[in-house]
Amino acid sequence: MYKTLFFISTFLLVLTSCKEGKKQQLLSESSGNLNNVSVVVNNDMWQGKVGEAIRSTMAAPVDGLPQEEPLFNLSQIPPQVFSGFVTKNRTILKIEIGANYESAVKFAKNVYAIPQKVVIVSGKTEAEVVQLLQDNAAKITEAFNSQETKEKQRRIKLSLLKIDTIEEALGIKMELPSAYRIAKKENNFFWLRKDITTGTQNIMLYELPLNRLKHNDSLVNQIINIRDSIGKVHIPGPTEGSFMITEKAYAPYLFEKTIDDKPAIETKGIWDVKNAFMSGPFINYMIEDKANNRLLVVEGFTFAPSVGKRDYVFELEAILKSVKIE
Repeated sequence: MYKTLFFISTFLLVLTSCKEGKKQQLLSESSGNLNNVSVVVNNDMWQGKVGEAIRSTMAAPVDGLPQEEPLFNLSQIPPQVFSGFVTKNRTILKIEIGANYESAVKFAKNVYAIPQKVVIVSGKTEAEVVQLLQDNAAKITEAFNSQETKEKQRRIKLSLLKIDTIEEALGIKMELPSAYRIAKKENNFFWLRKDITTGTQNIMLYELPLNRLKHNDSLVNQIINIRDSIGKVHIPGPTEGSFMITEKAYAPYLFEKTIDDKPAIETKGIWDVKNAFMSGPFINYMIEDKANNRLLVVEGFTFAPSVGKRDYVFELEAILKSVKIE
């Protein structure tokens, strides 16, 4: 009897796996620009309160940028034309409203293409859907951001820089595009740079004693002091006596994150150069590495005057999140 039940359950599991595998094989590759979300909703709703709720959620300003730029670019698609190639976008938000729909937010993957994240927000009334969008804003944006970060990391893997020197010095693995170069190496401090059309992309890697951050004091002030001391020693400006500091006019944003299964403090803000007219956004992670009794600090900062900076910071974020501590 038990053997029969075991055989049946195993057969059903294999059958389900085969069906899932066949479905994956039948799906085509997803497409689309990074951080571009397809919004499937009819025109009237898009122009009304539902559209306003979507835009306030999905196109809210990115934290830590000098000018306002949206989290995602949104492309509205009426349901009647949502078919064929338009279903292949990597990130899709579907709105479903009617008497037959339950009030729910559903997260699905690889529905029309692979890889793909589809979020379906449904309800009986527009007011219900607006409330769901507002209540689940963080979960929805995080789902799409996670999908896009994975895609960016996949593209980075196509052409990686060999960083044996960094790996040996800091005991880490990291996925860096081959366009970056080591601009400075001093003890266990590394500054990497990449030229872009209007400036540079920059990454700093270094370590601090584990007890350097005192959690009973103001974390933001401590992090600013650490950044400014590192900038003074390692990141000189264009004129004598100038160096990188944290812009004092904008308070940085702090978030608790996890990188390589370790607690980390994420800081987003604006950097400045003392005694010079240079500035831009930065993103900093201080990773708690108890096994090695240290804080591993990985930071990216962008110098790209006169152009949008969201996508440059997004690239830095994807690189920094790829860190693995050995």
